[in-house]
Amino acid sequence: MTQAGGLGAERGNDLSGTIHGPAVQAGSIHGDVYLAAPAAVPVSVPRQLLPASPHFTGRAAELAELDLLLERPGPHLVVLSGPGGVGKSALATWWAHRVAGRFDAGQLYFDLTAFGASGPADPAEVLTCFLRALAVPPRAVPTTLRDQAALFRSLTAGRDLLVLLDDAFSAAQVRAVLPASPSSLVVVTSRHRLAGLVADGAHLIGVGTLPAGDAVALLAATAGRQRVDREPGSTAELADLCGGLPLALSVAAARLAARPALSVGRVVAELAGEPGRLGALAVPDGGSVRATFDLSYRSLDAATAALYRRLAWHPGRDFGPDLAAALAPGGGVERLLDANLLQEVDQDRFRFHVLVRLHARQQSGADEPAAARLAMLEWCLAAAGAADGVLTPYRRRLPYRSGAPAVPVPDGRAAALAWLERERGTLVDAVRVAHDLGRAELAWHLAYALWPLFLHGKYYRDRLEVDRIGVEAARAWGNSWAEAVMLKRLGRVSAVTGDLPAALRHTGAAIELYRGIGDEQGHADAVEGLAEIRAEAGDTASAIEVYTEVLAIRRILADHRSTALTLVRLGSVLTGTGRPDEALPLLREAHDSLADADPHNAARAAVALAAAHLGRDEPAQAERIATGAAVRLRELGSEFEFAAALDVLGRIARRRGDTALAIRHFTQAGAIFEAAGSRRAGQVRRQLDLLTAP
Repeated sequence: MTQAGGLGAERGNDLSGTIHGPAVQAGSIHGDVYLAAPAAVPVSVPRQLLPASPHFTGRAAELAELDLLLERPGPHLVVLSGPGGVGKSALATWWAHRVAGRFDAGQLYFDLTAFGASGPADPAEVLTCFLRALAVPPRAVPTTLRDQAALFRSLTAGRDLLVLLDDAFSAAQVRAVLPASPSSLVVVTSRHRLAGLVADGAHLIGVGTLPAGDAVALLAATAGRQRVDREPGSTAELADLCGGLPLALSVAAARLAARPALSVGRVVAELAGEPGRLGALAVPDGGSVRATFDLSYRSLDAATAALYRRLAWHPGRDFGPDLAAALAPGGGVERLLDANLLQEVDQDRFRFHVLVRLHARQQSGADEPAAARLAMLEWCLAAAGAADGVLTPYRRRLPYRSGAPAVPVPDGRAAALAWLERERGTLVDAVRVAHDLGRAELAWHLAYALWPLFLHGKYYRDRLEVDRIGVEAARAWGNSWAEAVMLKRLGRVSAVTGDLPAALRHTGAAIELYRGIGDEQGHADAVEGLAEIRAEAGDTASAIEVYTEVLAIRRILADHRSTALTLVRLGSVLTGTGRPDEALPLLREAHDSLADADPHNAARAAVALAAAHLGRDEPAQAERIATGAAVRLRELGSEFEFAAALDVLGRIARRRGDTALAIRHFTQAGAIFEAAGSRRAGQVRRQLDLLTAP
């Protein structure tokens, strides 16, 4: 049985710095410890905070958030969570010292040893130490956790007490040792997010890595300012190799401090190779980055640990939950996030810290990297293929035998294009990785599946690389049709980016390959590419001649979509050469043919049609058509073609004398063309120069 009295204590004025309040006397009923009447025994004022680091650097945003917390009504409970080595304890200790003067009843500290050799600290052990620090005699400390917690709450009720609980393992471990005072402050650090404490009023703060400037400042504070100032470039590179992780930065700086003759550049060279970087980030009898990560890794269950290792071989910088679910259904990502071994960089976008990723890879068994990479590459192909099928269902596809699980088909064109845009970096990396691994057939299929992304978003720099890899992969695979497709694509993007000799070379090779395998449709496509190159080179007469020949072939082959696209290209060149009357019927035919089957190219045809009407000095009709096309292209997510519509609208506004509107349209179009790496950006800039010239 336990009885607790109230604490109406006030600060004493004796030299020991104690607070007078009710102490306790031990007695027993049925063997249980209980509290007797209070006696006038002083309760000490504990000062248990560890010293603050003399090299503490940065954290302005986190400190501001913590300071703001104290402006709110208490009690205050804050959880600082982040990966091992990120500096949670240093931040907590620094701030605790900064605000300690507000808490007259003192400060309590305990290392909860979440990953200690003997396991997390028992809350009963924590409370025993806290009660002893508050001057409870050893024999008066209850023997059960429930009674210890009750006594601790009684002793702390109404007191301004600061408690720092370092390296917590779980919400339950923390909850058992919380004081009762509304004016108390409890600061918790943990590698886990401890979201369960939100119900107890906790404010959660994620502690991330240091930005570049603060990382360099930490190196300077530890190794010496003059040391790093002599090698600013190498120092910045060292901070980058450490990924802004304070533990890694401190270890690297300690090596420099211990060896005055060692240059920063030498340390950078030692850390440059990924396989040995973690091993190099350690000092004798000091910190070790690998050991810190090992503790978190060993706390994972087998399934989550396997996901941790597999995801580390992901080809891109970040990934979504759909990939993780395909690798390991069952919520493994949440467990990795909770352990702070994975960062959530945006809603449903996850990324490894560079050093955590190295650690995860080094835990992999001999066969795991190849299997994990193949699984993720094939998943990328399956998902990209599903999006491709929604956006360009008319394209011919070659079979690929994949071990990837089925992926859901995107719900409509907008969702499919949004997925491709979101995963663009990963998909381009996947093409590179598949090619580097010698998976030629897989690399080609990945490159082929990205066509809708390049069709709508252009991304010419990415497209050049992907198409080059596609050609090499097709040759290694030994598939002539696959090679011809990629040569045709490479020829067209080379022309658009201004490399006309390469464009002619690649397109000529594609024409020969298509002729050799007897593919009439492919041969017509490649020859049409030759017309595009001539148009880009300014030889519009020759381009019109070739387009006309291709159009005749298209009509014979009765491929209505391809015929319509040739009509758009031919009509656009005719308009550009001052022959809009000839262009108009061709463009109307193209638009009508595409209206139902291909909304993207139907809108492109409308933009060309608007330009033809403008060429006939019919600005009102041109504006109506171009405006409708712009709206439709924006809805479809085709930014580049939307910019083409803006370009036409800008010319219409200029024709009408509305300079302000023309500048607005041209400026917006130019920014999109510039981002895509298109030469059309220069054309729009010239229009702007004419409008803004004095």
